[in-house]
Amino acid sequence: MGSIFKQTTWKSVPPEANIITRDGKRFAVWIQNGKKRKEEVRTVQTGKDKGQFRICIFSKHWYAKYRDSSNLVVVTCTECKDEANARKELEKYERQAERVRKGIITPAEEKLEKQTPKPIAEHFDAFEHYLRSKEVTKVHRENSRRYLNRLAEECSFVTLLSMRRESFEKWLANRIVDGMSARSRNAHREALNAFCNWCVATERLLDNPFRLVRKANEDADPRRQRRAMTAEELRRLLQVAKERPLKEALMIRRGERKGQLAANVSDELKVRLEQIGRERALIYKTLVLTGLRRGELASLTVAKLSLAGSSPHAYLDAADEKNRTGSVIPIRDDLADDLRHWLADKLRALQDLARARGESIPRELPAQTKLFAVPAQMIRTFDRDLKAAGIPKVDDRGRTLDVHAMRTTFGTLLSKAGVSPRTAQAAMRHSDISLTMNTYTDPKLLDVRGALDGLPELSLSNPPPPVLVKISARETA
Repeated sequence: MGSIFKQTTWKSVPPEANIITRDGKRFAVWIQNGKKRKEEVRTVQTGKDKGQFRICIFSKHWYAKYRDSSNLVVVTCTECKDEANARKELEKYERQAERVRKGIITPAEEKLEKQTPKPIAEHFDAFEHYLRSKEVTKVHRENSRRYLNRLAEECSFVTLLSMRRESFEKWLANRIVDGMSARSRNAHREALNAFCNWCVATERLLDNPFRLVRKANEDADPRRQRRAMTAEELRRLLQVAKERPLKEALMIRRGERKGQLAANVSDELKVRLEQIGRERALIYKTLVLTGLRRGELASLTVAKLSLAGSSPHAYLDAADEKNRTGSVIPIRDDLADDLRHWLADKLRALQDLARARGESIPRELPAQTKLFAVPAQMIRTFDRDLKAAGIPKVDDRGRTLDVHAMRTTFGTLLSKAGVSPRTAQAAMRHSDISLTMNTYTDPKLLDVRGALDGLPELSLSNPPPPVLVKISARETA
């Protein structure tokens, strides 16, 4: 037979407290932070403090103690402040354990019945803690939680048992009507499937009700399809990115001479604007020659660069990489030279600042110095650079250019240069080669015509030369 009780916490009586007796009970009374405190005092019955007065603090909720289906003693909080309700919960626990012992339900079904009545937000919280323990990126965790919250609200998912495939498929159909892209719909689907698979693994669900919901075809959705840039477009973009900050500062904004480069700026501002343009061009060049993502480039510090020797490279920590494995990124020699000069100029600027302040002059850049100040909203600057370079953001097929299109350009240039698919996959750091060849390779820029020239000639205008067959003397006879 089980029992219910309130958990107790023992605390020492403050030295300044007065012990008083009321209605047969002892209380400690004292002043704390200007307020009068009063707590019940009892005599400790066991342990090293046996016989001494201690303040006894009771829990707000009642706890139940009973034997579960495996005949093990279990102590659990009933979440009840009322004693009568707590006894009803105890009876429920004991009845459930008896059903399992008699084989009416399985232990898995018993665990399921304990989990399913809980609000779904509690399961979302536990799933988020799981993602955090797996060291999933903050962006991925926040996106997953946002998708799950939206689905719970719009599909009326209140508990785990209320999650129905029909509700989710109806939601997907409505989002198609609203114009939501296939990629966004798939993102919600993936978050929901990941959550339900985790629920199955943690015995909160017996099965994932959404595992058979089909993935939307992103190839058939023309939105947000990226294209690669041509070599000529890249040259124009780098030149504009390098010159635009200073040109915009020199440009006259009003009057008859509007648009002319005649405004006066200080030498100090001119140098700073030239540095901004140089850094921006270097960012674009590094992205397109390494295949790094914007966030990965932003994580690079001086300590993660090895620019000396015959094989310059950068180290990418697992925490900063999308697939969470960590990689060594090869750097081409001309880019390595640019980066060496860039870091040397940063060191000189740091030394000049130290001299001006009368501080000790550093001999090298601090290890945690960022390679570039990569802006979080880089897309705005990128779009302005495209416009200034005369490069259309959207082509005739509706494909767009954005910062991540630099990675698409990197993959396309590798294929165009004749790099084998397996090597290109390694350079792109993809787990699936189809992702490298299909998503990150722009077929429009590949030299298909040149590849066709390598096929054998099959002429129909002239008859093929006769085939001479040597006949032996024995066959002639």
